[in-house]
Amino acid sequence: EVQLVESGGGLVQAGGSLRLSCAASGFTFDDYAIGWFRPAPGKEREGVSCIARSGSDTYYADSVKGRFAISSDNAKNTVYLQMNRLKPEDTAVYYCAAEQGPTCGSYNIPSAAKYGMDYWGEGSLVTVSS
Repeated sequence: EVQLVESGGGLVQAGGSLRLSCAASGFTFDDYAIGWFRPAPGKEREGVSCIARSGSDTYYADSVKGRFAISSDNAKNTVYLQMNRLKPEDTAVYYCAAEQGPTCGSYNIPSAAKYGMDYWGEGSLVTVSS
C-alpha cells in the first residue's frame, strides 16, 4: 500500500520556523520526485518545493526561495521541508506529493496538482500568526 504521511505542522509566530516531514512507503523512493503543494487563492494547489534523485534536482516557488529548504533521507524514505522566517501568508494545509520521474519539472506547471502527481498525502496544517 502506498502511503505519504506528513508530520510537523502546527502554530508558529511570524518569523518563526517549522519542519515538515513526509514519510513515504509502498514505492521505490528514489524513482520519484517528492515535494509539497499548498492551496493558492483562486488556483489549483501550487507547487511549493520538490526534491528528486537525492537532491540532484530541486524546485522552490519564488515565494519561498531563500526561506525554505528541502532535503531527503533515503535511508528513512523521508523528505523534509525546513521552513524559516515564516509569514502569515504561508498559512495553509501543506500536501506532500510524489510523481514518478527523475526531475521536479512539473512543480512549476499550474496544472501539476490536478494532472501530474501520482500519490498524495492527507495534508498538514501550518498556521502562522502575525
